[in-house]
Amino acid sequence: MQRLKTRPQFQAALAGGTVSRTAHFALHRLNLVAPTDTSLAPADQVGPEPSQEQALFDLADVWLGAMVPKRWARRAVTRNAIKRQIYNVSEHFGDRLPVAAHVVRLRTTFDRKQFISATSEVLKQAVRQELVQLFERAVRPLTTEARA
Repeated sequence: MQRLKTRPQFQAALAGGTVSRTAHFALHRLNLVAPTDTSLAPADQVGPEPSQEQALFDLADVWLGAMVPKRWARRAVTRNAIKRQIYNVSEHFGDRLPVAAHVVRLRTTFDRKQFISATSEVLKQAVRQELVQLFERAVRPLTTEARA
C-alpha cells in the first residue's frame, strides 16, 4: 500500500467520489487504470490516453491518504492519533481494497465532552470501530460483485 503525499494526489482522490461514510468519517476513491505496455510506439497503442489524475499515481497499487483537519480535531495529539488509527486499520483491509487512490477524511468532530483526553483509550476505541465500519462498507460491494 502506497501513501498519498502531494496536494494534487489528495485532490484527485477526493474528486473521485465518496464510496463510504460513517458518523465522523468519509472514504473517497479514485479508481486507477493499470498502466498499458509502453514498449509499443505511441501510434500503435490502443485505448484512451491516461488522464492527468492517472499520471499522479505511477504505481498500480492501493494508495491511501488521511485528512484530519484542524477544524474537526483541534489538538495535534488528537490529529496524529486519528491518522495512526486510519493507517493501522487500513492495513487490515489493504488486500481487499481495489487498485485505487483512497482518502479517509474526518468530516465532523468527536465530542470533547465525551472524549476529554486527546488520546484516551475510549477515543481510540471509538475511532477504530468507526474506521472498521467505514472500510467494511467500502469493500462490501466488491465482494458481492466478485461472487456474481
